[in-house]
Amino acid sequence: MRITRVLGAALLALGLAAGPAAADSSPSPSASADGSAPTRAGTSFRTATEVRQGQQATASGSTGDYLYWSFPADTGQRPTVGATVKLPATHGTQTWQIDVYDGLRRRQACQYGAATRTAEQGASTVELACVLRTVRGWSEPWGNDPLPGTYYVRLTVVDLGSADLGKPVGVDVRVDSKDIGGAAAVDGSLGKPLVPGIAVKSEADGSGSKTAVLSSFGSDDGWSSGWWSDRWVWTAIGGVLAALAGIGGYALTRGSGRPSRVPPNV
Repeated sequence: MRITRVLGAALLALGLAAGPAAADSSPSPSASADGSAPTRAGTSFRTATEVRQGQQATASGSTGDYLYWSFPADTGQRPTVGATVKLPATHGTQTWQIDVYDGLRRRQACQYGAATRTAEQGASTVELACVLRTVRGWSEPWGNDPLPGTYYVRLTVVDLGSADLGKPVGVDVRVDSKDIGGAAAVDGSLGKPLVPGIAVKSEADGSGSKTAVLSSFGSDDGWSSGWWSDRWVWTAIGGVLAALAGIGGYALTRGSGRPSRVPPNV
């Protein structure tokens, strides 16, 4: 009975300790409503329109244009980029593609999702999606792992008839992410997020000062860094459970004491 009470108390304490870790794995909140959603797209990496996670960005363009957006992604997040292209009333077969690049402008492969889709003649819309790999806090210099910082979205048509070139289209783009947590943690951290310092914008107050693009993005506490992650909680839970299992096994196999058949003087 004593062992049962000890195990019950230990499991209750571990459940209370694991509560915050489980909460950290919930999907990331939507962007605050204090900023209006973008209604245009950039035409290059340097002029990419900033989009917060959770915002529904819209833009107008023409078939054949390259449309660019940028968004921040932090350690432990798995971003999902979705785009809906509203096609003109009359058009031929078209193939659209969405590409995602990191802060070093390296193209990131989609873990899954339809990043390239073909719209048949008469289709009103075409929907694209790209789910990236989980953003890591550290990577080898020769690796192509997604790292925290700025990410760029490029949308364009890659195959269409010459008669459809230049026709107007509308685009809806949304970026969301899921917090993976300690399941994707690595032993290391990036010194600085991959935020381009060459792309700058002037302050709205007319002071003439400039700040790096996406410098105001991210959480109030800044970019994630350091060695801590919720996997340490689960590692501790595993260690405590292993210790309790060892104590319980010893108590069960030890018995009640000296066997009655053994003489007292032995």
